Amino acid sequence: MSLTHTTGLLLLTLLLLLKPGETLRYAHSLCLNFTVTSGQPWCEVKGSMDTKPLLQYDSDSNQVTASGPLGEEVNGTKAWSDLTGTLGGVSRDLRMVLHVVNLGTEKTTGAPRLQAKLCCQLEAERVTAASWHFSLDGQTALLLDAMDMNWTLVNPGATGIKEQWQKDQDLAEHFRKLAVGDCGHWLREFLGHWENILEQEPTEPPLEPSDNQQLPARIIPRSGLTVTTIVIVISIVFGVLFCIVVIVGILVFIIRRCDRRSGTTAAVPSSGVSSLDQPVVAETEL
Repeated sequence: MSLTHTTGLLLLTLLLLLKPGETLRYAHSLCLNFTVTSGQPWCEVKGSMDTKPLLQYDSDSNQVTASGPLGEEVNGTKAWSDLTGTLGGVSRDLRMVLHVVNLGTEKTTGAPRLQAKLCCQLEAERVTAASWHFSLDGQTALLLDAMDMNWTLVNPGATGIKEQWQKDQDLAEHFRKLAVGDCGHWLREFLGHWENILEQEPTEPPLEPSDNQQLPARIIPRSGLTVTTIVIVISIVFGVLFCIVVIVGILVFIIRRCDRRSGTTAAVPSSGVSSLDQPVVAETEL
């Protein structure tokens, strides 16, 4: 059997051993968009998974409404209860932040509005990105990369806020835990339900998020193969090919060595007359 044929059969076997849909994974994201004002309702929250609707919440009713197929699917699960129970507390925390936020710009008409977008990304069962995006009255102020707790100042008027929040270790840890810990846990729990829904839906080209749905830095939904997945697949293929080459090389070496030994042994009797025939020849000559 040729090396190419053997390699093809081995790769086919590896693909068949993997469950459908698990050969190549996508990265998934969960986002919660908080809008806090001093008016009524003082807080509204919209949640989405892979940019598709998941939930809605407002402070007036203090109730969470499931949105879309995924929201209906996970409504009533423990992860859903944990998530919805956390929204009220985070909203109150952000409302306290609203009182101290001041970008130093001219005051806009109406009540000030603080927007905080929390997003996390899961890839291969691991949180690979998590961030907060803070805006005031539509102006982006601060970005927080919760993976390494790196603050990025976007609006110079938010310099004082950035310095204040950096010094508040409890607040920073609270933001980090929500983004990396809680958000990652909810996304991981929802993912099984989400994949079941995607398998039932007709295949459609992935939608690119619009400008007003732009996710914070490092939280970009993947619509194709992830780099990690491609690297893993390529590593496996090259590893298998290397093992095959080594095994074939060893077999060829052993076979050639055996052929040389058998050739040397067979050459001894064919070089002359055997010792059993020599006495007979001698008697005939006499």
